[in-house]
Amino acid sequence: MSAQVHKNTVVTLDYNVTDPEGELLDAGEEALVYLHGGYDDIFPRVEEALHEKRVGDTVTLKLQPDNAFGEYDASLVQVEPRANFPSGIEVGMQFEGAPEGAEEDDFVLYRVTEITDDTVVLDGNHPLAGAALIFTCTVTAVRPASTEEIAHGHVHGVDEDDDEDDVDAPVRH
Repeated sequence: MSAQVHKNTVVTLDYNVTDPEGELLDAGEEALVYLHGGYDDIFPRVEEALHEKRVGDTVTLKLQPDNAFGEYDASLVQVEPRANFPSGIEVGMQFEGAPEGAEEDDFVLYRVTEITDDTVVLDGNHPLAGAALIFTCTVTAVRPASTEEIAHGHVHGVDEDDDEDDVDAPVRH
């Protein structure tokens, strides 16, 4: 009998994400590996649905924006003077910054979504903010988490003493 998903297990998933019409948004080309048990490594609704599943079990969930990447927040869109950016700037590049009025260490990752001769449009929303998602996954492996993984609250890579090899789930919230 295969191991069961429960608190303090490391779970490996094959997954994909589509929109409600079936358009593929994330093919899940790399396995998703997370520490199960409320460590915020994966969306809570997905973690809840996977609890007590076994290797080979498949789960499909429809996630509303509140349970995925949140509602789209127009206040996270900023238009900045083009002169404030390097000459090689391109749509899709990302910059870290604080929204107006935010705390000093409250940074957001902004994507460049539009460039004109005079302006650069930055969007701090996740690209899937405001979207309903269909998340389908199959449990491919379950193992007990190491003491270090539990203490750190996330999965470690091959060299567990090197935090630079940590695995981050691609759909981390």
